[in-house]
Amino acid sequence: MDCIFCKIANGEIPSTKVYEDDKVLAFNDLNPVAPYHILVIPKKHYESIIDVPDEEMDIIAHIHCAINKIAAEKGFDKEGFRIINNCGENGGQEVKHIHYHVLAGKKLPNYEAEQK
Repeated sequence: MDCIFCKIANGEIPSTKVYEDDKVLAFNDLNPVAPYHILVIPKKHYESIIDVPDEEMDIIAHIHCAINKIAAEKGFDKEGFRIINNCGENGGQEVKHIHYHVLAGKKLPNYEAEQK
C-alpha cells in the first residue's frame, strides 16, 4: 500500500511520536497551525470514517481515549483543544487514511462555515 500514514505507522517513515499503543499512533504535524498540532491515526488502514465497518467502530472510541491521554499528558486538557476529522474531498481530507487533528496551545478562532 502506498499510504504515507500506513508507512509512518509501520515505522518506514520517521515521525515525532507523541503517543503510541497497539492500535493508534499520534505524532506532531509537519506543518502545525497551532502550538500543539498532533495527528492521531489508527494503525489499521481505513480511508475515512465512512469506511470503518460498524463492528470495528470501537477504534473511533479508542482514538478519542488516546486524545484524552495526550491532552492530559501535554497539559492542554484544562484550557481546551479542538479535534478535527475531515472526510472526503469536499470535507478537506488530503491524506486518504482516517486521521484526527488535535489543535491546542492557543485560543482558536470560532469556526463558521462559508455561506453560499
